[in-house]
Amino acid sequence: MDAFKTLQDEVSKALVSTTRSASRVGSADIPFQRSLNPQAGAQLDAQNARLLHLAQRLLENAAASSDAVGPKLPDIEAVDGNWRGVVDVIDSLLEKADISLDEYTGVVKRLSPAGETAAATPRPNIADRKIIPKPQLQFEYVPTNDESGGFRPLVTAKPHAKIPLEKCLQTFKDKHGREQYPHPYQTEIETYEYPPSLYKHAEPQRYEPFESTTAIFVDTPEALASMLAELKTAKEIAVDLEHHDNRSYIGIVSLMQISTRNQDWIVDTLKPWRRKLECLNEVFANPDIIKVLHGAYMDIMWLQRDLGLYVVGLFDTYHAARSLGYPGASLAYLLDRFIGFKAQKQYQIADWRIRPLGKELFEYARADTHFLLYIFDNMRNELVEKSDLSNVEKNKVRDVLEKSKETALQRYEHPVYDEKFGLGTGGWYKLISRTPVQFTPQQFAVFRAVHQWRDELSRQEDESPLFIMPNHAVFSVARAMPSDKSALYNAVQHVSHIIRARADDLVRVITKAKQEGVNGPELSAVLQAITDMKEAEWAAKSETIEAPAQPITADPAAQAVLLQSTVAVPASRAAASNFWGKLWSDSEPQNTPIVNVDLALPLPPLTAEVFADTNGLSNTTQTEKAQHTFVPKEDRPAEDQRTDLFVVKQLGGRKRKRGDAAEESTSTPTLDPMVNDEIMLDQPDEDSEEATRAREKAARKAAKKAKKKELAAAAALDYDKPAFDYTTAPSVLHAEDNDGKDKKKDKKKKKKGFNAFSGMTDAPKGLPRAQKEIAGRSKTFTK
Repeated sequence: MDAFKTLQDEVSKALVSTTRSASRVGSADIPFQRSLNPQAGAQLDAQNARLLHLAQRLLENAAASSDAVGPKLPDIEAVDGNWRGVVDVIDSLLEKADISLDEYTGVVKRLSPAGETAAATPRPNIADRKIIPKPQLQFEYVPTNDESGGFRPLVTAKPHAKIPLEKCLQTFKDKHGREQYPHPYQTEIETYEYPPSLYKHAEPQRYEPFESTTAIFVDTPEALASMLAELKTAKEIAVDLEHHDNRSYIGIVSLMQISTRNQDWIVDTLKPWRRKLECLNEVFANPDIIKVLHGAYMDIMWLQRDLGLYVVGLFDTYHAARSLGYPGASLAYLLDRFIGFKAQKQYQIADWRIRPLGKELFEYARADTHFLLYIFDNMRNELVEKSDLSNVEKNKVRDVLEKSKETALQRYEHPVYDEKFGLGTGGWYKLISRTPVQFTPQQFAVFRAVHQWRDELSRQEDESPLFIMPNHAVFSVARAMPSDKSALYNAVQHVSHIIRARADDLVRVITKAKQEGVNGPELSAVLQAITDMKEAEWAAKSETIEAPAQPITADPAAQAVLLQSTVAVPASRAAASNFWGKLWSDSEPQNTPIVNVDLALPLPPLTAEVFADTNGLSNTTQTEKAQHTFVPKEDRPAEDQRTDLFVVKQLGGRKRKRGDAAEESTSTPTLDPMVNDEIMLDQPDEDSEEATRAREKAARKAAKKAKKKELAAAAALDYDKPAFDYTTAPSVLHAEDNDGKDKKKDKKKKKKGFNAFSGMTDAPKGLPRAQKEIAGRSKTFTK
C-alpha cells in the first residue's frame, strides 16, 4: 500500500509539472517565436511529433483493454478530427476504473473467473477493415461481371433426374426478349411428393451437446468425399450459408454449414476448386433427404450462382414461423424460443473471407445449423396439430411445403443494367423511388450518369457499388453538380481510393451529363412513364376473363324477329356467377346453412304467379289493350256513400262542466260505428282516483277566481285613498345611479387604519426587462 502511495504522489507531481509547462507554452506567442527563430520552430515540431507518438501509444494500450478503438494521430490536425475517438478511450478507462474501485470497496461483488469468462463475450471489431487479397482472383473461373445474356447453369451432370440435362438447357425468351435458361430441376421440384412423415406427429430428436462437440472443417477434396459419403446416409440435413458482398460486385459464398443429427461440417467455399462442390447435388437433389434451411430465398440463388447446387425437398423454417403466427421469424428468434440459445448476430456482418477462421466465427457458423433439425421437429409437430389435413384451406403443413417449393424454384439471372428506366436489382429506379428528392432535368441527368458510371466501374474492379461510392454520395453529387475535383471531394466527403484515382473521369461524366440535361426529361415524367408501363404489364397479366358466348338460335326466322324487336330483352342468367373469375373455380363448393325464419305476419300463398317473369316476351308479337266501354250515369250502379276515412269523435271541443256533460248525454244519440264510421272513446270512471283529483283541482281554481273578483270589487268602492303623486316618486331610470352615490358616501365615512408601507410604491420605476425572442410564430398568429 505504501508503494502505491509513493507511485501516486510521483505521478501527481509529474502531471502538475507537465500541465504548468504546457500552460506557459500555450500563453507564449508561438507563431512569432517560429518566425523569429527557425531553429526553435524545428525543435517545437520535433517535440510535437514525439508527444503525438507517445499519445498514440498510450491510446492504443488503453484501447486494447477496453471496447473502444484507438484513434490514429499522424499530425496535429488529426487530434481535432479524431477527438471523439480520444474521448471514447478515456471514458472507457474511467468506467473501468470506477468498476475496479467498486469491486475493491465491496460495492459490487466480483465474478468468479468462470462467470467472468462467460459474461465477457468477445465481438468482432467491425470498424477494423483489414485489407485482404481478393480470393475470387484465385478461382478457377474468375468472375467477369460483363454477362448480358441468360445465366447458364453450372451443372455438368444431373443426378436424380426425371428429365435429361440436355433437354433442360434449351433456352427461351423472357418478357424483355432476352434469352434465358430454365431451371434444370424444375420438373423434379414441381412433381415432388414430400414423405408422409411430415404429416405425422413424432417425438423431436434431441441435438448433441453444443459444448462437448465440434464441427469438421472441410477444405480438401478428401474431406469433401468423406462428408458426402456420410451425408448420403442421412434422412434430414440442415444447410446454411455465409455470404460476402462488400468487396465483390455480385458477391461470393464464403462458407457453407451442413449438419446431420449427430455431426456438423463447415465447408470452405473460397477454395480454387470450389466448382467440385457440385458433387453435393447427389444429396441436395435427392428426393429421399429433406433439406432444412431458414430464409432460403437468397441461399437458393447463391448456391446456383457460385456452386451449381439445386435443392429438391426443401423445408423452409421461415415460412413455418409465418404460418404459425410467431411474433418473430428470424433464426435468432427460433434459437431463443426452442433452445434458449442467444445467437451473437453481430458476427453476421463480419468479413467471412478471413482465413483461418477465428474461434468465435467458427462457433457462430456452427450454431446456425447445429440446432436447426431439432427446431424443424418442433415446428413440424406444431404445424400438424394446428392443421386440418382433410381441408385444403386449413392444412398449414401443405401451405408451408408449397411455399418451400416456390422458394426452391427461384432461378438466378445475371444483373443487367437498365440505362433508360433503371429497373432491375442494381438500377437507379428502386433507389430514387424510396428517396423523396426534387431534381431539375440537369440534376436528374447527372444522377443517372453518375449511377451508371459507378456500376460500370464496379464491374471492372469487381467491387461493390456501395464500396466505391455510397448512395448518399450519388445524391450529393447530383445536387451539387461539381465542375472540378475539389468541388467533387467536398460533395462526396468520404472519398475512396478508387474514386480518387478516377476523379478526372467522373468530372468529365458530370460535365457531359449536365450539358445533355438542359433538354433532358423531367424526373416526374420518367417516373410516370415507368408507372404506366408497370400498370400495363399488370393489366395484361390479370386480363384472363373471357367474353361470354352469344346464344345461337337454330331458327333463322325467330332470330330475325329477335333482332327486329324493340322490347327490352332480359339478360340471360348464367348457371353460376363469373364476377370473381376463376378465383373459386378450384375450391370446393360450400354448403350454405338454411336459416329458419319465423315471421310475425302470415305471408300470402306463394303460387307460381308470384315468381312469374313479367319481363319475359309473350307468344304474341303485340299485346292487346284492354277496352273500356262508356256507361251513362243513369245506368251506373249506386255508389257506396261511405268513404275510407273514419272520424274519432271527441266528447266536445271545449271545456265542459259536469252538468253540461250530463245534459249532453241525454240529448246526444248513441254512436253507431257501422252507420257513420264513428268511434266512441272510453270515458273515465267517475269513482276513479284520477277523476277525484280532477274535481278537487277544479274546485280550487273556482275558489281562487271568486276571491279575486271579491278583491277587485272592494278596491273599486275605496274612494278615500289618495291619488298617486308622480312628482315625488323615485326615479326608475336612474335608480342604480342613486344607489351608487349612497355606497360612495358609506365608503367615505369609513376610516382607514395606518399603513406603514403605503408610500413605498411612489419611487420611480425602471425600464422593464426586454422580452426574449421565441422560436415559432409571433403572438399575432398564435391562434
